[in-house]
Amino acid sequence: MAKSSESKEEAFRRLATKRTNAVLERIRVLGHCANPQLYDYTQEDVRKIFQAIEKELRVVKVRFQNSTKSEFRL
Repeated sequence: MAKSSESKEEAFRRLATKRTNAVLERIRVLGHCANPQLYDYTQEDVRKIFQAIEKELRVVKVRFQNSTKSEFRL
């Protein structure tokens, strides 16, 4: 849990590190499905998997690129 004295940058670094490592671990686990001795799959299946992953990565990347710290005021 975050301490009340934790800055926004510290919170970002703590959470981004933890979440990035979790994503990387899940990708490694997905890689276990590539074993053709255990699983049957087509190249179309593989294409769909990576297409979905790449699409979500693009969406999140755009969110980081377009994030602004301005606020609306009347």
